[in-house]
Amino acid sequence: MGATGVPRLESGGAERARTISELDDIDELVRQHQARIRRFAAYSTGDPDLAESITQDTLLRAFRGRDKFRGDCSVSTWLTGIAINVIRDHLRSNRFKFWRQVQAKGVDAQEMASFLPSDAVSQERRMLAQERVKRLYEVLETLSENQRTVFLLKFSEELSVDEISAILGMAVNTVRTHLHRALKAVRGRVGEGI
Repeated sequence: MGATGVPRLESGGAERARTISELDDIDELVRQHQARIRRFAAYSTGDPDLAESITQDTLLRAFRGRDKFRGDCSVSTWLTGIAINVIRDHLRSNRFKFWRQVQAKGVDAQEMASFLPSDAVSQERRMLAQERVKRLYEVLETLSENQRTVFLLKFSEELSVDEISAILGMAVNTVRTHLHRALKAVRGRVGEGI
């Protein structure tokens, strides 16, 4: 604390203070990050309703814990880490067994169609893409939790290996190993286009 009672800002402190003030506006936090978190949760769970619940829990936890944001990563990276923890909490609590549900009832290709890029895609191409999504989910279900999480962070969130390492608290080489093993499994069962 400085003599004025205002906390001193260390190097990069102005940036951190700006980011923390952004976290104080829940509407802005939701506007900027809700869609990305929901997409990640939907890819992770295969369940749009569960993804919505995870998104809300993630944003609420972030808002309530905004004073814990250290500023050593981007807000987006911090929120993704929270989302991963929310997903894991749901799994541990046995309230949501989303991977077992995906296996038991299969992936609803019509619901997953909303994640496909364009309405201009031909019906045949859309059906092929839906089938690939279904096969992808089947393969993802067989991966370890770490392999699945690393794969989704890399390809659905387009995070770098360094960012994934920071989010998961894993060594960079460990992240690379999980990614390599996940890619090998996915390519072996879904195809080289992935």
